[in-house]
Amino acid sequence: MIKTLLACTVLCASAAVFAQSPGTVASWAGIPAHAWAAPTQMMLLDATHAGSRLVAVGEHGVIVLSDDDGRTWRQARQVPVAATLSAVTFTDALHGWAVGQWGAILATRDGGETWEKQRIDTAVDQPLFSIIFTSAQDGLAVGLWSLMLSTHDGGRTWTRTTLPKPPGGGKADRNLYHIFADHQGTLYMVAEQGTVLRSGDGGANWTYRATGGNGSLWAGVAMPDGRIVVGGLLGSMFQSSDGGATWAPLNSGTRSSITDLVATGDGLIGVGLDGLVLKQRAGAASLEVTQRPDRATLTAALIGTGGKPILFSQDGVLAAP
Repeated sequence: MIKTLLACTVLCASAAVFAQSPGTVASWAGIPAHAWAAPTQMMLLDATHAGSRLVAVGEHGVIVLSDDDGRTWRQARQVPVAATLSAVTFTDALHGWAVGQWGAILATRDGGETWEKQRIDTAVDQPLFSIIFTSAQDGLAVGLWSLMLSTHDGGRTWTRTTLPKPPGGGKADRNLYHIFADHQGTLYMVAEQGTVLRSGDGGANWTYRATGGNGSLWAGVAMPDGRIVVGGLLGSMFQSSDGGATWAPLNSGTRSSITDLVATGDGLIGVGLDGLVLKQRAGAASLEVTQRPDRATLTAALIGTGGKPILFSQDGVLAAP
């Protein structure tokens, strides 16, 4: 089932990982993660830096760590859930959080070696897709059907936040796929129907911004040159040079869906379905499009030492193209 979901949308995979009865799935998701023989060959959905360490998360509660710039990896010693994990973030080399299926939120205080459960709701599988901490104490986690949770005590308590209704009425029930900040601290969330939500006060208040597109946006990044770039379904990309007030289309040159965008020292790298790898060099108007021969379902990218991209996928850690 996961492969079918990934072919449609990588970032919704955790919403329906198993076709089993809710009770069975909930019980399974809440047990500690299994120690796998080859964890780097399992589906990994997100990755980040924890100081000089690399940390990636994925299916069945898998968390893998690398201390040599991605050459070798090992599984975290202790993860309290087997739920699929969809996103991870760190505020420094030691303190980090991961989120995923069943609204799970995990925290670590030792660089990802061991994790503790801060939240999980097995009553309903309303997954969290993304998380950000703007300080050591203040964090936001977002996910399915406009689910937003906030903390101001480092995750010891999480409170549900109700978003305003979108323009034109209706419920605030859009899936929130990725939350990120620009260099001034303004927050952005990419969502369905070509929508970007923006907050200039740390997430207390949000406004909806239309990019002009209609498809789901799965990725976004703040660039060193001040641009905000977002992307998603069928290669759609948009950019803003005025803090998200207005948006213009950016020709990606592809119809493959974009799952991650990362700023580099000299531009932008994006990855996506069908082995898609995008590059935009600093100052360039156009993007370079390549496609891996294996057509791997790429889910995330990190920039390693010397600018080398480290790629993650449905099949785990991949070598750079």
